[in-house]
Amino acid sequence: MAPGKTYFHLHLISDSTGETLLTVGRAVSARYENIAPIEHVYPLVRTSRHLERVIQDIEAAPGIVLYTIVERELSERLERACRAVSLPCVSVLEPVVDVFRRTLNLPINDRVGGQHALDAGYFARIDALDFSLTHDDGQLPADLETADIIIIGVSRSSKTPTSMYLAIKGLRVTNLPLVPGVPLPEALKTVKRPLVVGLVASAERIQHIRQNRVLSFNPTDHATDYVDRAAIVQEIAMSRRICLENSWPMIDVTRRSIEETAAAILALYSQHRYGKDRQLFDV
Repeated sequence: MAPGKTYFHLHLISDSTGETLLTVGRAVSARYENIAPIEHVYPLVRTSRHLERVIQDIEAAPGIVLYTIVERELSERLERACRAVSLPCVSVLEPVVDVFRRTLNLPINDRVGGQHALDAGYFARIDALDFSLTHDDGQLPADLETADIIIIGVSRSSKTPTSMYLAIKGLRVTNLPLVPGVPLPEALKTVKRPLVVGLVASAERIQHIRQNRVLSFNPTDHATDYVDRAAIVQEIAMSRRICLENSWPMIDVTRRSIEETAAAILALYSQHRYGKDRQLFDV
């Protein structure tokens, strides 16, 4: 635990994977600078016996309780247990479900884990993840036209994690490194279908990440162009020049999370698909 921080117990109880609860819990927790949650995650809670074990854990470490449980009997039992020990207990999805129910005026499907159904969309996401893994860091450059998105950038500009995040969204992503003296694949200049987007960051950020990477492999290696600031500045200038020459949009990731970078790329991809004007630089 980090010094100077205040911690609280956050219990996340789901009858599915718990991903929704983790996202909501972390999004709200991030608004507090010096307060952080100790997360207790309970996925696949679908029986009374399992729920009782969870309630015991909550009573042993009191805190905020968030849940997504479809089965009414289980959710009511959880809320009663929390009221008995005066703990806040919130159904994260219920307010949104109520809005949908009132607006659409249609019966709701109470199937547990419905968002994880093995439908065509699910298999498309698996295919996209497999594609992005096999096309990581310049692999299989002959397949560029089959990608949805091509990400280019100098080393340590967040290409791979951004590619994987977009793949989980169902997009087939290739990422290509920009290396001084190494020409880009000729096919890159003629692709029509994919969106090509460059990632760039400040020299300070890239240098810091590279230094940590080098030291993790060889603690005695400090002198290399890979971590030299002047060399990094030249690499960044090269990447900007390449994108400018080819009218490829660039995104500055210096102060962006992977999620924010991906959101910016998704906006550009939508514009690319539907032929709208694009903002080309420093999105």
